[in-house]
Amino acid sequence: MSSLDALPGPERPEAALAAVVALRRLAGRLEVAAVVEAIGQGWTWAQVGEALGISAQAAHKKFAPEVRAQRGR
Repeated sequence: MSSLDALPGPERPEAALAAVVALRRLAGRLEVAAVVEAIGQGWTWAQVGEALGISAQAAHKKFAPEVRAQRGR
């Protein structure tokens, strides 16, 4: 994993903000992929929610459509 030192600093706001956007997108893709895999491995929504620091209901609401879409492939 890359060091945060390799990212642009706040003294370069345009580059730093672009990096923030890219990191958020990457984190979102990783989050969805991990949830899909966890559910595929038999995790409960309660376990997923606990791992993400949210309720089981919030996890289900946020990720169930993507889980259904990807597992139905």
